[in-house]
Amino acid sequence: MVMADLQDLRVSRLGDPRFDSPLAGFIGGRRTNEHYVSEDDRVLYHDTVSELAGLDGTAPAWPSFEPGGPRRRLFFEPGATTVGVVTCGGLCPGLNDVIRGIVMELALHYGIPTVTGFRNGYLGLTASGPEPATLTPESVDHINQHGGTVLGSSRGSQDPVLMVDRLVELGIDILLVIGGDGSMRGASGLVEEIARRGLEIGVIGVPKTIDNDIPFIGQSFGFVTAFSQAAKAISVAMVEAKSSIGGVGLVKLMGRHSGFIACYAALANQDADFVLIPEVPFQLDGPSGLLASLHQRVKERGSAVVVVAEGAGQGLLEGSTETDESGNMRFADVGLHLREAIGRHFVAMGSPLTLKYIEPSYSIRSVRAEPHDAVCCLRLAQAAVHAGMAGRTDMVVGRRHNRAIHVPISLVTSERNQVAPDGDLWMSVLEQTKQPVHMC
Repeated sequence: MVMADLQDLRVSRLGDPRFDSPLAGFIGGRRTNEHYVSEDDRVLYHDTVSELAGLDGTAPAWPSFEPGGPRRRLFFEPGATTVGVVTCGGLCPGLNDVIRGIVMELALHYGIPTVTGFRNGYLGLTASGPEPATLTPESVDHINQHGGTVLGSSRGSQDPVLMVDRLVELGIDILLVIGGDGSMRGASGLVEEIARRGLEIGVIGVPKTIDNDIPFIGQSFGFVTAFSQAAKAISVAMVEAKSSIGGVGLVKLMGRHSGFIACYAALANQDADFVLIPEVPFQLDGPSGLLASLHQRVKERGSAVVVVAEGAGQGLLEGSTETDESGNMRFADVGLHLREAIGRHFVAMGSPLTLKYIEPSYSIRSVRAEPHDAVCCLRLAQAAVHAGMAGRTDMVVGRRHNRAIHVPISLVTSERNQVAPDGDLWMSVLEQTKQPVHMC
């Protein structure tokens, strides 16, 4: 991860605050310092003594984030602000939780009884898109009990000129965007067009990625639910493999560029014998390759389970030049390639093989959020509303060192959060699986 200086971490504001917050009635009176966030406070980028010791100057000059949370003074007037929300990209556990949290926070604490819900991603922000929904506390009351998003979603970008036209037409003051890195780049385009026109419209992101690959924000919502569900798929593969002659369970999980789901799922139930992730290249053939190592493991133990992230081993495959609606390169299917390669190898070795291939992607993406993620979603939703009402823009909410933080969109789209091949997470995977280090 690159070193970010203090200037990189500063968040844009629409202007100086103009209104008192109505939250005093909810959070005041319990102690002399009401639970507002100080505008002068910061959350440090670094978290170890050794890192801090290597910095020049004193604390005010150290890299740090603006803390999230309620402000004493607001830019937008409570009760007289129009807010929109949109969900973009693929499904992820917790989308409905975030929507519900936004609507409830605005209604109950800021006196804004309705929220405009744009349907089907950025398509809903164009004049030709579907009509927006009116979200109220009553209409969203139980949506967190279901997976998916009540607003629908879509991939792909839209013309920011047309989208800002729509925001102006509907009188939107704050737009809350729930989406991944591509969606955040789209939000950045909106900010640029809004600034070009000199408008006072805030754009706040709630970063969503099931792969946990957005940097600086801690764990993204939905990730815990995703690897918990993935761990169940690994358990199924283990049972199938152990119940068969020459049993091999092959589980393909999400993770185009980052192998966090594969790593955490493998550690959660400890049934995997091999874990393959995009960050760590591996050999397929030869005496030190995966196929020989897998064959030996099955020979010794009677069965084995292989977990592979979808972006692993792409250097071994013939890649595609096509892209999907979001502009992402379409990867070759490593799961099918491994299934065929394992089959050929065992035949060549004259060994019996019963291979069960499991790909649980959609059954993971579509489930409701588990309790840990549900709490995370609510707190991110509240932080996003507080930031929007305080006049922040061109930023996302996240958590760092167990504190809510504000991060510029340009920063979270500048790189990916990835598993460090020399880090403690990958070391834990190697310790647990006992897969040969020389295979990589």
